[in-house]
Amino acid sequence: MHTTLASGSRYPGPVKLAGVHSHGLNAPEFSSDEALSRVLETYPAEFMDINHYSYDDEGQHSLKTGVRGNLTGQELVAAIRNGELWVNLRNIDIAWPALWAAASDSFQDIAASYKGLKAVKRTGQLIISSPKTRVPYHFDAAGVILFHMRGSKRMFVYPGDEVHLPEEAMERVVAKQTAEELPYTQDFERDAMVYDLMPGEALIWPFYAPHRVENLDAFCVSLSMDFQTWPTRFRNGALYSHAVFRHKGMKPRHTDAMGHASLALRWAVSLLLRRTGILKNKIASFERTFVTDAEQGARAL
Repeated sequence: MHTTLASGSRYPGPVKLAGVHSHGLNAPEFSSDEALSRVLETYPAEFMDINHYSYDDEGQHSLKTGVRGNLTGQELVAAIRNGELWVNLRNIDIAWPALWAAASDSFQDIAASYKGLKAVKRTGQLIISSPKTRVPYHFDAAGVILFHMRGSKRMFVYPGDEVHLPEEAMERVVAKQTAEELPYTQDFERDAMVYDLMPGEALIWPFYAPHRVENLDAFCVSLSMDFQTWPTRFRNGALYSHAVFRHKGMKPRHTDAMGHASLALRWAVSLLLRRTGILKNKIASFERTFVTDAEQGARAL
């Protein structure tokens, strides 16, 4: 299912519209139960996020976070299959070099399709998630390519205008005053671009564009690659600086009204502000409220 809609983004960068590309990361060596079990067996706990989202009738969500407990890699795969879990394996470039090398090759192939797209930093996370699990409306402070490897996943991508992506909300996310979720209303659905991704397909979308995810009736595996460019680094620095200014009672202008030199200056200021610790990281630790269970998916701690 593909629908086409202009992005409406204030800062799409080289990626003007979301686009689907092919990749080869869906090979069994990266996506089979056996491969996942082997990696999960020894994956560093500090790189693993285990989440559960629930929703009300208006589409508003609540988040719970958990721990893996004493499950083996094979049992953790079973827990994800049987539960309603969204497991992120961060720092995949460090923990699974072979997968990262394959993803990097595919990234270069896709990036070549977009004039001026040059990444100065890339990070990745492997996402292993339960059938029918959903991820709420949010944005990433970077460019993103989602390499879908197993199962079927529906992506909703929205315009990056002030209505769908309030800049004050962006400031709070970049400054780690809140998680990546944004204010959401079901009226936004009329503006969504919708993509059903199958194994071997990758989706790229305009920088910062809000999006949400629904797994269809299948156990899913995807690799999400975030990439920074100099323009995104400058803008993120400006957003951080503006979060500090707003904390101090000031009313900074929107970054889309600023030129390249002004954004670069704000980025330089942000480097100094981060060192001062004026804004404390409010998402450094979440209370863990459940532990994974091979049969039930999760049980309360």
